[in-house]
Amino acid sequence: MEKILLQLNVNGQGYELYINPKTLLVEAIRDHIGLTGTKRGCDTVSCGACTVMIDGMSVKSCSVLAAQAEGTRITTIEGLEDNGKLAPIQKAFIDHGAYQCGFCAPGMIMSAQALLNENPDPTEWEIREGIEGNICRCTGYNSIVRAINATAKGKYTEDRS
Repeated sequence: MEKILLQLNVNGQGYELYINPKTLLVEAIRDHIGLTGTKRGCDTVSCGACTVMIDGMSVKSCSVLAAQAEGTRITTIEGLEDNGKLAPIQKAFIDHGAYQCGFCAPGMIMSAQALLNENPDPTEWEIREGIEGNICRCTGYNSIVRAINATAKGKYTEDRS
């Protein structure tokens, strides 16, 4: 199969890739760009481990062809930090023990960040609804909800100095 030239904007950086037109976005991010925070989990759009943001909206990158993302702004877990400083949601996940094995954490954090971008003051029900497309087999979700809630309530700020 002939490869196509694709230009992607990932975490504010441009990438030119020669890839198979059927390459999934998760494959382009991990295998071609080398950002491994985005996990490839179920390949059936069920687990959410591959969640990234496209133009600020959470998207399961195993359900999108890389070519479909051309011309958009893609943000991965690596793109949330700023000059080595964690984003508030990342810090909250650490402080609240909202991860154990860490496999689902990047996708969960990306869904949480997209939720907070859209709704900066969600209720607990809205938080649970906002992350329902992400599966965590370790935490039981309560610590995840607490971390998202703490971020929403301003207990973690954008000051990354």
